[in-house]
Amino acid sequence: MPQKIPYWHVDAFAARPFGGNQAAVMVLDEWLPDDVLVAIGGENLFAETAFVVRDTTGEADWELRWCTPTYEIALCGHATLASGHILLQRDGGERVTFRTRKSGILEVVKLGAQDSGGYELALPAIHTAPAAYPEAVALLGAQPLEVWRNDSRYNIFLFENEAAIRALDPDIRGLGALGTDQFICTAPGEATDIVSRVFVPGGGVDEDSVTGSAHAVLAPFWAKRLGRESFTAHQASQRGGDLTLRLDGDKAWLGGPCVTVVEGVFHL
Repeated sequence: MPQKIPYWHVDAFAARPFGGNQAAVMVLDEWLPDDVLVAIGGENLFAETAFVVRDTTGEADWELRWCTPTYEIALCGHATLASGHILLQRDGGERVTFRTRKSGILEVVKLGAQDSGGYELALPAIHTAPAAYPEAVALLGAQPLEVWRNDSRYNIFLFENEAAIRALDPDIRGLGALGTDQFICTAPGEATDIVSRVFVPGGGVDEDSVTGSAHAVLAPFWAKRLGRESFTAHQASQRGGDLTLRLDGDKAWLGGPCVTVVEGVFHL
């Protein structure tokens, strides 16, 4: 018997259609086999498809998993924000929690009109440290001022200014050959405090539109440099997206709006 799965297409970190980062949100009655989840991600062809199932452990409201077009990942910010947007609109309430397999309990909070609406998403703050990565630097097409990395394959390349970020033309195939690393290029912004571009070709996403997990890395990185825990960010992809960032202890809070552009049924 074919299954009918509720399906939403959301532009996250966007106040209107055609901006921010696209995500599919799918509400399941129970988990499908892992290879089927990945196949659905490949069918949707967004950077990530989010799958949610009611959590029966009492730890959170929902279980949450994410798939790129090629594999399941450990953390995705924009698809989590999109999931919170759909569930809070559908079910009501001011906050929703998600139990994940590798990133703990995540939370999406609905903001009031006094905060310009939208949502805030709490992700674990991800720290990096200075480290060389000459193989990647050689493929970026420009020399960064600093390189910071960690063992979770997050890499920050600090550049002088926004113009340098926008001018980057990296060797995408070469970066993809280095594995599933996230290559985060960042600099002080012009209209916002910071600006970035993010490349994940090894994960099937040559350049991501707006990357929540990358900003969980950038939050502690820039908080120390700016000398404050709250600031604004712009991801200078083709679609583009604006975020607020707030570092609170071991959590990075990412803020922004979402817009639903498609609602329907996925036939499996």
